[in-house]
Amino acid sequence: MRVPLSWLREYVDLPATQTGRDVQAKLISAGLEVETVEQLGDGLKGPLVVGQVLTIEELEGFKKPIRFCTVDVGSANGTGEPQEIVCGARNFAVGDKVVVVLPGAVLPGGFSISARKTYGKTSHGMICSSGELGMGDDGTHGIIVLPPETEVGKDAIELLELVDEVLDIAVTANRGDCLSIRGVARETAIAYGLPLRDPALLDVPGPNAFGYPVQVSDPFGCDRFTARTVSGLSPEARSPIWLRRRLQKVGMRPISLAVDVTNYVMMELGQPLHAYDRNLVQGTIGVRRAAEGEKIVTLDGVERKLHAEDLVITDDRGPIGLAGVMGGANTEIADHDAAENGANSTTDVVIEAAHFDAVAIARTARRHKLSSEASRRFERGVDPQAAAAAAQRTVDLLVLLAGGTAEAGVTEVIAPSAPHTITLAANHPDKVAGVAYGRETVVRRLQEVGCDVYGQDELIVTVPSWRPDLSEQNDLAEEVIRLEGYENLPSTLPKPPSGRGLTARQRLHRRVGRALAGAGYVEAPNYPFVGEGVFDQLGLAADDPARRVVKLTNPLNDEEPALRTSLLPGLLGALRRNDGRGAHDLALFETGLVFLPREEQGIAGHLPVDRRPTDAELAALDAVLPEQPRHVAVVLAGAREQAGWWGKGRPADWADAVEAGRAVAREAGVELIVRAGQYGPWHPGRCAELAVVADGAERVVGHAGELHPRVLKALGLPARTCAMELDLDAVEQAGDGTPQAPSISTFPVATQDVALVVDKPVPAAEVEAALREGAGELLEAIRLFDVYVNDEQLGDGKKSLAYALRFRASDRTLTVDEASAARDAAVALAGERTGAVLRG
Repeated sequence: MRVPLSWLREYVDLPATQTGRDVQAKLISAGLEVETVEQLGDGLKGPLVVGQVLTIEELEGFKKPIRFCTVDVGSANGTGEPQEIVCGARNFAVGDKVVVVLPGAVLPGGFSISARKTYGKTSHGMICSSGELGMGDDGTHGIIVLPPETEVGKDAIELLELVDEVLDIAVTANRGDCLSIRGVARETAIAYGLPLRDPALLDVPGPNAFGYPVQVSDPFGCDRFTARTVSGLSPEARSPIWLRRRLQKVGMRPISLAVDVTNYVMMELGQPLHAYDRNLVQGTIGVRRAAEGEKIVTLDGVERKLHAEDLVITDDRGPIGLAGVMGGANTEIADHDAAENGANSTTDVVIEAAHFDAVAIARTARRHKLSSEASRRFERGVDPQAAAAAAQRTVDLLVLLAGGTAEAGVTEVIAPSAPHTITLAANHPDKVAGVAYGRETVVRRLQEVGCDVYGQDELIVTVPSWRPDLSEQNDLAEEVIRLEGYENLPSTLPKPPSGRGLTARQRLHRRVGRALAGAGYVEAPNYPFVGEGVFDQLGLAADDPARRVVKLTNPLNDEEPALRTSLLPGLLGALRRNDGRGAHDLALFETGLVFLPREEQGIAGHLPVDRRPTDAELAALDAVLPEQPRHVAVVLAGAREQAGWWGKGRPADWADAVEAGRAVAREAGVELIVRAGQYGPWHPGRCAELAVVADGAERVVGHAGELHPRVLKALGLPARTCAMELDLDAVEQAGDGTPQAPSISTFPVATQDVALVVDKPVPAAEVEAALREGAGELLEAIRLFDVYVNDEQLGDGKKSLAYALRFRASDRTLTVDEASAARDAAVALAGERTGAVLRG
């Protein structure tokens, strides 16, 4: 919501010294999110005056139309002589009043104006458009043409209100009242402790039998409908400058007088309105739900097929508007420009000011993908009591500005309703905030909001009609707290009872995050939404279980309608974005849930809201939800170690991805089994399969290595990108949560190296497992330190694996014979299982 400070001052007598920044600070303290304060006319310097075009000479011989004009600017130029100006615009004629900037002036953006020679003529200034003056869109896309009665030589900066401050407020979904100048003025008045001149306090005539006929068939969807009629509007009437400028400042484009007035009142009071051409409305105006398959052409020229839940405005022909969203084209107000093209100008209008159900309007707007200023307000809550005042304000402005006549008939269709009351303990805000406000402060603050408050220890609070978000006692407590100042709340640390803390699972997740961060990875959380096309880019097989996804009914993005089954799409997307922005040395990680559909699909029941659901009800709900294991993944690209005086550095490779998996497993107390594998996006020759032993059975929990070049090309990733993904829950289940302290022995270690020749396809992990088992309890550690391939020395299809074996006994110093015997036993078992023979 854009709020001009000059408009705000009409309803609150702010001190003259208060700037937009000051008001911003006050409103932020009161709980409104004022994002920016725009300085309109910042840097603007005159002379900027009103001129009248005397002559226009068309210059020939140029690629675009150019006009040489003489303009009367009165005495503003110091000589009284006509000003000679070159201009390329075509939307003005001789006799028109225009805005002229003279040499020596500075336009917004630091654009200095001086006399200069162009197109063979000397231009002494410029005839201005709204864009050049920073006024916003005025719908003309050309030069500003002022009303004929505007005085020549008048200061245009003052006339067009070019200097102002505009507060841009991000209004939350529960504060629909602040989508109006009235609502923001009320908050400003409270923040400054000043009285409010409420623009809705108008003398409104009561309903009578002479008003335009209205029939509301759905009182739940429309609980209030006010109709007023104004006749005899002048076809020549135009919106005055002040009205057009205020609409531009709040971000709306002036269109025609009748439409501008309804938009102005909507921004002023927060009540959306609609004006119908009375001569185009046939019969009674009705409000009902649409019939399935009915159609309407809305004001944007689009034919829309209606849904049975859509609330529509009708006449005897059928729908003439989507209630609370947008009017229909068949009753559109015809302005002066339309009349010049052969249409009849609108002289009689019917003003609609209604209150519609917020949920119905929100659903209609989303169903038709048609958000409007009206729907934004209705779905956030509009003051139903403001409808009659808004209609009266619109009638008054049309009579004043268009010479119309307000007809005596007043229509009001109102569904019976009672004001909302809440019982509140006087000390409840004190308990919520931990601050002793006292009854007097609570009552005063609630009254400032607009509540009627009665009672002593138990307060009976009647909520004002413009605050539908105040529905229960905690809402009232929040009002007291925010108006007293969030910054005044004490900062206290919670005191949890002893014996509680993080669960073992939470501690593991934190340890994993710290371990990866310590290894140089940066955490990059991503949204859990994917498009199914990414599975083709990752090269997953057609029958891969990861292709089975849970789809969302209402996705945030139509291109990503499914929940992820892997962390890699999001992480690789983050890596691609960062690489595209110049960060080429990347190491990212993420831990998060993936979503796997169950074999048998079920439908979740509705849980009660008046009590805590039972354990059985919660279990039934969990049974139909998708499985949600937690995964951990890393991606790497570029340099893993930077080059410098200390060395050449090195690029990230598949071994780094494997080591990341090992680091995760170590935190869970698991020995990770690493062997050659092949899966999905990984390069077949550079992919490691990661497995663990759980409950005596081996289970594959992930993969690591370098991604396939085809995947890199499909996803636009850097060359040699590597990745790792693990099922963290499966790793946790295989691990022993008992902390393992390192063993320290006073006895020396005995080291034996062995080099074994095996067939090339034999995995090193199998050889290592055989050596470990064969060596027995004396083996403390084993490490592969060399892989050697040479067909001439080893034979075709052979490779040499060299291992360092560390032996140690816990109760004695090992002899050479004992260490050698353990080594020979290890080699013997490796030879029996893998065909390994000692090299040489």
